[in-house]
Amino acid sequence: METGSPQDTGPAGTQGAAQTQGAAGTQGGAGAVGDGPVWIALPPGLLKMRRLLLVVWLGLISLAAGLVPGLLAGPAWAAFALPPLALMIWGWVMLERNWRSWRYAERADDLLISRGVLWREETVVPYGRMQLVEVTSGPVERHFGLASVQLHTAAAWTDATIPGLDPAEAERLRDRLTELGEARSAGL
Repeated sequence: METGSPQDTGPAGTQGAAQTQGAAGTQGGAGAVGDGPVWIALPPGLLKMRRLLLVVWLGLISLAAGLVPGLLAGPAWAAFALPPLALMIWGWVMLERNWRSWRYAERADDLLISRGVLWREETVVPYGRMQLVEVTSGPVERHFGLASVQLHTAAAWTDATIPGLDPAEAERLRDRLTELGEARSAGL
């Protein structure tokens, strides 16, 4: 799993791994005063899964769009397969951009989730506001060895999801967030 911002090229990646390991055992997930959050990128298995789904679905649509008219109306009508193929190429690139935009960071009092290519969206979920932390994994995700962590708060619009994590990391994150949530909400 990569650490640091996907755009970072400096030593933050190596420093982030040490801080992330240290954050798992302490209450304060952030580094020294003045340091920014240590961003953790999603594993490449999520990109691989999404690309496979793209190729399967658009490949079937392209085959149907080209084969059926080509057989019924003539070979020139097989050109209907080209738009789904073009969409597949565009989607291939966009999926990687989207995957690179996802990241999360554990801080002392909250969890940050950042995502988005054109419209950047950063969600801040305070530990004390978490009501439920779920780990889910559908059949395709399980095949690729992935799981998602979903955070539920009292306000529905602040529910957040971190997709495509390694199941062990998802369970570690769930346990840590639950522990921090119980500790922070005890003071309310």
